[in-house]
Amino acid sequence: MDSKLDMFEDVNTSPSLEGDMSIPGKRTTTATSASGVPDYNTLDEPIRETVLRDIRAVGIKFYHVLYPKEKSSLLRDWDLWGPLVLCTFMATILQGSSSADNMSDNGPEFAQVFVIVWIGAAVVTLNSKLLGGNISFFQSVCVLGYCLTPVAISLIVCRVILLATQTRLLFFLRFVTTTMGFAWATYASFVFLGQSQPPHRKPLAVYPIFLFFFIISWLVLSHN
Repeated sequence: MDSKLDMFEDVNTSPSLEGDMSIPGKRTTTATSASGVPDYNTLDEPIRETVLRDIRAVGIKFYHVLYPKEKSSLLRDWDLWGPLVLCTFMATILQGSSSADNMSDNGPEFAQVFVIVWIGAAVVTLNSKLLGGNISFFQSVCVLGYCLTPVAISLIVCRVILLATQTRLLFFLRFVTTTMGFAWATYASFVFLGQSQPPHRKPLAVYPIFLFFFIISWLVLSHN
């Protein structure tokens, strides 16, 4: 009888097995992270707020590319929405005419531009990883995609110039505009990705970036 009582007391004094049913990673709209950025609970907030917040985040990344001073936001909060929009926009404008009446338009097809952008970004990212870069695959693709913004702007300007009768002066303006977009895109990419590479391997990492934006800029300049 005493042994049964001892067993009963042991059960009552054993550690509690109660668990916390809170959802891991759940955040409230009033909480603030250590970096000062408010945390959001996307499970409870309206869809409209979620969409607007994501659009604002994409716009902020575009701003950081055009004014590449703050380096962490594009790497920390990466996404592929901006690169997808830029790639679709550029492929739509650059695609050549498939009609038989306009055989002089030798522009690339939509799928070709898509493949050049995404496969090119993947190859540049793979090269960065093989050189010992401390950046994830999707972070690098995100940076390269967003850094197409200056090239896309130069494409818009060149498209407007093409509306007029072409002369040597207008071709020179297109050349200067495309060169500026290429240089700015390469510089912005180096600002964001250069710190992730070992110091003695930075030239090896910059060369594929240079070649990537050079090919896309050449498509912009040669588009007629």
